Amino acid sequence: MAGGANFVQRVLSYVVNEVVVNGLANSPAFQRFAVRTSKRIEDISNKAVQKRQELAEQIKDISKNMESFKNQ
Repeated sequence: MAGGANFVQRVLSYVVNEVVVNGLANSPAFQRFAVRTSKRIEDISNKAVQKRQELAEQIKDISKNMESFKNQ
């Protein structure tokens, strides 16, 4: 009996998943949301790369300044 309930649960889960996925895939509002979200994540990733490079340059400059300070 437990196997039958498991089968029904899996079928129901599959049907609900198909309805939700198809509904979202065909929704212009969801598509706009997905595009905006993707663009924002890409922008944030690019800013993170830029900030990481700036920080690396600052650390390099600080290191040079420390070396010149030690040599004085």
